Amino acid sequence: MRSLYLLLLLLLSAFNLMAQSNDAYIFCYFKGNSADGLHLAYSNDGLQWAALKNDSSFLKPAVAKDRLMRDPCIIRGADGLFHMVWTVSWADKGIGYANSKDLINWSNQQFIPVMAKEDGARNSWAPEITYDAKNKQYMIYWATTIKGRYATDTTVEAGYNHRMYYTLTKDFKTFSDVKLLYEPGFNVIDATIVPYGKKYVMFFKDERLKPEQKNIKIAYANKITGPYKQDGDKITGNYWAEGPTALQKGNEWIVYFDKYRNHKYGAVSSTDLKNWKDISDSINLPSGIRHGTIFKVTQAELDKLKAIK
Repeated sequence: MRSLYLLLLLLLSAFNLMAQSNDAYIFCYFKGNSADGLHLAYSNDGLQWAALKNDSSFLKPAVAKDRLMRDPCIIRGADGLFHMVWTVSWADKGIGYANSKDLINWSNQQFIPVMAKEDGARNSWAPEITYDAKNKQYMIYWATTIKGRYATDTTVEAGYNHRMYYTLTKDFKTFSDVKLLYEPGFNVIDATIVPYGKKYVMFFKDERLKPEQKNIKIAYANKITGPYKQDGDKITGNYWAEGPTALQKGNEWIVYFDKYRNHKYGAVSSTDLKNWKDISDSINLPSGIRHGTIFKVTQAELDKLKAIK
């Protein structure tokens, strides 16, 4: 009986290893001012990344006045499609959206006017999507400064004082009314939310300049829509960091982020979300990569992407 039990354990371990080996990671990102659109890189280990399609664009921006595609976020939806949102402008009240079956052929791009009802809204930055499996819907969330909403020192950071807002959708056609998602009492941008057991973990950028922060922190909530509560101090070092994206490998978390003043990427890892190790020297990414997100694909899906020249 014991031998049978050990054999089952070995088979289960082998199956898990095979399943893991069939997974690959994609990093979607932008370069330069983002006018050329969507770039993709791949990795089999989550550390060493290579650009796809000779680091040329997979999709050029076609919505909004500025025609930008900054801060792309892609997730695989419950419908099997890849859903993407992005920043269309520095000063617009909406975001971009498109979907794809294979990351190669994309739907018509859609402009979602998320902050159109807010006369004082100055922007809609770095939108992301997280799927709410319990309620079978998607939450889209982003950072916006609304004039006069919070006390702001107009002499600092061009008077920006962001908070996180969200809308819910089941089909990316109809959307719930926009609501406040996270108000920590200070300027906050670049949130990314990941299911964590029965909770949700949010990695975000503390955007304050006075006192100087410009780092990545963590907050938790029992529901995807919050309320979120910060836990612990910054997880990044003595440099300015933004645009976090989280990758889970077994029991290890890797959080990538843009060291934008240093013009390079950094990463930290943890097995408990409390103790973090800087692994920036262990990663390798395409030159010029900017704020994006990481998601999983199958090896077969990756092979099709690698065939695109």
